[in-house]
Amino acid sequence: MQQQQYVCAKCGCREYDSDQFQATGGEFAKLFNVQNKKFITVSCRDCGYTELYRAQTSSGMNVLDFLVG
Repeated sequence: MQQQQYVCAKCGCREYDSDQFQATGGEFAKLFNVQNKKFITVSCRDCGYTELYRAQTSSGMNVLDFLVG
């Protein structure tokens, strides 16, 4: 797998921070507070411009989130 270098679309900086978060989606998920959407963030260290990328979530983690909820 080839790793690509990051270049900020706004300022051209090559340094970034990456993180992830989960969110609800759909009426069922909102009703039971199931975090069934997962996103990866890539943020420029210089200007703060952030891009979101959708990531895959496993069914097992969705069930666990529902039970722990």
